[in-house]
Amino acid sequence: MADRLGVTSGPSGADVAIPAPGAASLEFCVFAGDTEVMRHALARGADDVFRGWIAGLKPGTAYGLRAHGGGRFNPAKLLLDPWAQALDGPLRLHPSAFDTGAAQDFTDSGPHVARAVVAAPLPPQDWAPLPARPEVIYELHVRGFTRTHPAIPEAIRGTFAGLAHPAAIAHLTALGVTQVELMPAAAWVDERHLPPLGLSNYWGYNPVAFLAPDPRLAPGGMAEVRGAVSALREAGIGVILDIVLNHTGEGDAEGPTLSLRGLGEAAWYRRGHNDSGCGNTLALDRPWPLRLAMDALRHWADAGFDGFRLDLATTLGRTEAGFDPHAPLLAAMRQDPVLRARRIIAEPWDCGPEGYQLGRFPAGWGEWNDRFRDDLRRFWRGDEGRLGTLATRLAGSAPEFGARVADSVNFVTAHDGFTLADLVSHEQRRNAANGEAGRDGTAENFSWNHGVEGASDVAAIVARRAGDVRALLTLLLTARGVPMLAMGDEAGRSQGGNNNAYAQDNATSWFDWAGMDAELLAFTARLVAARRAHPALHATTPLTGAALDETGLPDVAWLHPEGQALTPSDWAAGRALFAVLHAAGDRVGIAVNGSDAGRWLHPPAPRWGFYWSLLADSADPARGTSVPAQGLELAARSVVLLAEIRAVPR
Repeated sequence: MADRLGVTSGPSGADVAIPAPGAASLEFCVFAGDTEVMRHALARGADDVFRGWIAGLKPGTAYGLRAHGGGRFNPAKLLLDPWAQALDGPLRLHPSAFDTGAAQDFTDSGPHVARAVVAAPLPPQDWAPLPARPEVIYELHVRGFTRTHPAIPEAIRGTFAGLAHPAAIAHLTALGVTQVELMPAAAWVDERHLPPLGLSNYWGYNPVAFLAPDPRLAPGGMAEVRGAVSALREAGIGVILDIVLNHTGEGDAEGPTLSLRGLGEAAWYRRGHNDSGCGNTLALDRPWPLRLAMDALRHWADAGFDGFRLDLATTLGRTEAGFDPHAPLLAAMRQDPVLRARRIIAEPWDCGPEGYQLGRFPAGWGEWNDRFRDDLRRFWRGDEGRLGTLATRLAGSAPEFGARVADSVNFVTAHDGFTLADLVSHEQRRNAANGEAGRDGTAENFSWNHGVEGASDVAAIVARRAGDVRALLTLLLTARGVPMLAMGDEAGRSQGGNNNAYAQDNATSWFDWAGMDAELLAFTARLVAARRAHPALHATTPLTGAALDETGLPDVAWLHPEGQALTPSDWAAGRALFAVLHAAGDRVGIAVNGSDAGRWLHPPAPRWGFYWSLLADSADPARGTSVPAQGLELAARSVVLLAEIRAVPR
């Protein structure tokens, strides 16, 4: 066990090994409740790791660390073990944790902050990839997804145990998604401006203990997390964890001293840099932060997770020379025998210089494609000259990804921004509840509100907005790449126009089970099923316009809805197209009409022995499946999905 860091429990005690570069000494402090009852001096090694064997130290014991050495090495500030796997309660800010004056503040923070807890070893568990199938990702918040679900016992709502409940899983299986992407689960702390406003961090993108599940999400600890992951996987749903490794909740120089800051700040942080926009940046090209990040990733992988979404992943690839796709952490993940088998998805930007790196991460890693998001929004909003960019996004975003179609994770909305219902209803954000006078959250949403508030024809406005939602879902689920749905978009969830609800741990952010739009859910599930069933929709090869098999059919034909080829003027100023896709003997058509006038859709002649069938119409979700020989009406602002069906089974 000598190579393990943190606390490793054994039958008669525990090994302790904590890196604290530059510290003069380090003490291991045992707590009973808020009272410190024992201290053990750890011995410093030549490698800056302080070690010791503590006889009788049992699982469940609360502990903290005190570092000596001057400056930010302040023994009055009780520190969390960076390798802690459990906490005795949620992390809360307290004035005693701050030490930002010219002289050290020796107010003891020990009684007022969360302590680590010695974790009992969990038995090893087998993991194998789920069977390969077309991916459809569903991003959700563990607490928000089940917080108000009426069929889930109230005691476990908002937790991993609630997520494991059959009622929660039933919704996901009915929708047909193949993977869930969970927002962060590692224990986090509030930003210091939130408590005075009566708010708390809800999203969780402010971690302090990278290996410990937040007690609010998993009061049963890692065993509870494992149980939820297993339940989802048994239902055929893979589980991806959004993990934050770019910064910690200790914030900027005025922030609290909770863990790494008091264990040798200069070794852990890239001081003077704020590439994360959150006050600090972990120096992941240095040995100890790199070790912590890798150990955290492997720890969550051992819990059964199928992959990770890397928050602000550009930061993870930064070195002193700037972004490098072969930076130490990224390279280490790619060669690691555990992590290289997991699905990795990068958020390919951060706030630092040259922070936007879409398309530059390793081949085989997914990347959140915000250009897909923005181009679909701008086309559907009505921006001029956007037909070509729409086609580019439907075809797999070749300018950014080339042949790496499966690496483009497409989305129209995500946790960070408007919900889909709000996107089509609000031109401006409505964030007053966040306490920042509406200045927080992005102002560039490419959103719209075609209805006039107070207008008499409310029903028409509601219908138009609902049609826009269905049209955007249809485009998302028929585009090349991997689609990602945001929690509740399939059910009409609204945040009242708040596009930055990170501090809204209330009904604003929670899934509204009572108000769920069952018709929209059914429509979305039909789209998901169509995508999974039709190779022409879920193929991962780039579209070329060339014939790829003996049928002689091109993999894509870009047509006018009336059937003729699109002209240069259509591409420059048009608002409609009909894309006919072919792959593996499967043929589908995606008709898009972004104008305010209806038109006629004339599909090409079906192959012998086939007929065209209507799979979905965003303007009329109840419309039948027949496609008359003379074609069918394509309503204003609508998307229609057709498929060739074999008339006589083989």
